[in-house]
Amino acid sequence: MADHSNAPAPSTETLVDIYRRMIRIERNDDTIRTAIRRGKLVMPYYSARGQEVIPSAISTLLTDDDTICTIYRGIHDMVAKGMPLRPLWAEIAGRVDGTCKGKGGPMHLTHPETGVMVTTGIVGSSMPIANGLAWAAQLDGSKRVSIAYFGDGASNIGAFHESLNLASLWKLPVVFVCQNNGFAEHTRYENGTSVDFIAKRAAGYGMPGYTVDGNDPWAMYAAAHEAITRAREGAGPTLLECKTFRFLGHVLGDDDKYMTKEEKDAAVAVDPLPRFRARLIADGHATEDQLTAMQAKIQAEVDDAMAFGLASEFPSVEELRRDVFEQEIAA
Repeated sequence: MADHSNAPAPSTETLVDIYRRMIRIERNDDTIRTAIRRGKLVMPYYSARGQEVIPSAISTLLTDDDTICTIYRGIHDMVAKGMPLRPLWAEIAGRVDGTCKGKGGPMHLTHPETGVMVTTGIVGSSMPIANGLAWAAQLDGSKRVSIAYFGDGASNIGAFHESLNLASLWKLPVVFVCQNNGFAEHTRYENGTSVDFIAKRAAGYGMPGYTVDGNDPWAMYAAAHEAITRAREGAGPTLLECKTFRFLGHVLGDDDKYMTKEEKDAAVAVDPLPRFRARLIADGHATEDQLTAMQAKIQAEVDDAMAFGLASEFPSVEELRRDVFEQEIAA
């Protein structure tokens, strides 16, 4: 674990904003899972419940111009970045008003207006794409930063090593964020990864690497602040290994028997959401009434998005041949 005590402490406004993003993730996740159970949505779904702190703390330090590349388990990363929920819901429902006109579905969402550039279903591929976006920022002289989100299993993919090497070589403004929840799909961390901390791998590529408590908003903010500042100033990339735990299986319906009951119960007992809420109130950053009103407002936003998405039309059959070739050429 690194000491980021020199990083500026988050202000009251920032702390409340981190919590707002966390609740937005949690309320959206809960509503999606409920809709699936009730048969309103038919789709694969990968809940990131328990991992809300990581993208929420990072996103308070980003602008809409900053970009993220995430994975098919990354709906929380998109929601934290500020992606509007109406087109998100329309997309996961496969409707024409979705971010990709209903043709991407829950595993391939994108919203460039808020910097959500790519959601990829290929393990590890968020990193080379984030490098490309970071290189573009470097070439045009902007201060944009690119965030690559991925899981612990992806750190064993060749694209991880190639991306870290190139980013360090070219000093790209990219931050590699490994959300280490201890499981690569159904494989326990220790059964698939040879190193005890993924952050140690950064040394082999000449960049800083830190292991952070991904469920601690203060620790996450401090580490992310340092890494993002370093990237903006042209000093190059950073690898952040954010330790966390997912409360549900890899995919909805997975019985998660590869987790022990004891470790799961222990993780749920220290759920970062209620702990953070209690701390905000105890430290005088917000009142119970303020946070309750915030949650109600966010739930209304989610409910509106669900109604919008499910009321949207399905794409027409003509959409099958659109967005395939720039100009279709007869065989």
